[in-house]
Amino acid sequence: MWAYTVAFTVLPHLGGFLAWFISRREIPAWCQRLKKPSWCPPPRLFPLAWAVLYTGMGYASYLIWNDLGGCGSKAIVPLGLYGAQLALNWAWPPLFFGAHSLKLALLDILCLDCLAIGTACSWYRINKVAALLLLPQLCWLGLASCLTVRLWRDNPQQPPPKSE
Repeated sequence: MWAYTVAFTVLPHLGGFLAWFISRREIPAWCQRLKKPSWCPPPRLFPLAWAVLYTGMGYASYLIWNDLGGCGSKAIVPLGLYGAQLALNWAWPPLFFGAHSLKLALLDILCLDCLAIGTACSWYRINKVAALLLLPQLCWLGLASCLTVRLWRDNPQQPPPKSE
């Protein structure tokens, strides 16, 4: 069973890495030009936070999968919610950094918030520990959502950086 534990725990990191890889070139130059609030965390904190969050989320998904006996009919809703919120999570960096679309990133993260809350609520009935492992993600998403709203509000129609 350890292979399943590792696979479920690593899966969120793969999508997160791919999302970063797609938009990595845009992150430094474009982000420096954005007007940020004083309470914005330092840029180095984001990858570290997501590494910890993805690990907790992945292990929690393993607990749910294990408790439901695999990917049967009972797992469709709880793991489907998780999969959908992971997809939105992975979509945010390319929307924000790659497409420079604060509006689409905001819509993405607001939908992500709803799915993450739904995931935690559906998991609570199955495995309380798994649901509690999602609490750090929910807290971080609260901060990230507020930050995205503020960036969208304070940086109307940011043009992409000029090519040299």
